[in-house]
Amino acid sequence: MRAMIRYDEGDVPRIQHFVKVHDFAVTIAMAEEVDSDTLYVLEAASILHDIGIHPAEAKYGSSHGKYQEELGPAEARKVLAEVGGFTEPQIERVCWLIAHHHTFSDVKTIDHRILLEADFLVNSYEDNISMDGIITFRNNVFRSASAIQMLNDMWEIKQS
Repeated sequence: MRAMIRYDEGDVPRIQHFVKVHDFAVTIAMAEEVDSDTLYVLEAASILHDIGIHPAEAKYGSSHGKYQEELGPAEARKVLAEVGGFTEPQIERVCWLIAHHHTFSDVKTIDHRILLEADFLVNSYEDNISMDGIITFRNNVFRSASAIQMLNDMWEIKQS
């Protein structure tokens, strides 16, 4: 967390974003009873998930999600190496999650799903997504019962 805050130094909105995504990811993961290794990797990925934004803006003049997915893993490797404490398989998994955190189709693993859900819980507010957009995303992407309940509670959506 501290390494990523330093990485995004002065960019308060992005720092606030990844802190919130991390908190939602941990909350969902605990409710879904994920194992400790999955949680460790998910925490790192949720903190680092948008690390590709600055390189994407520098290279492409855009923070588009596909550019983040392309450029984020290399930046994440630098931060993870600086921090230490991660095995090579854990680093690979964090980088894979970063490279797919805007990929909403063919979601097969719980860590990928939880990262998408946590990011959307934050983005639904920060990006002023319409209620129709929130419900559509929930119905098409969300699978974790706890994430669905949090989204419904946040936006006072009644289950039909």
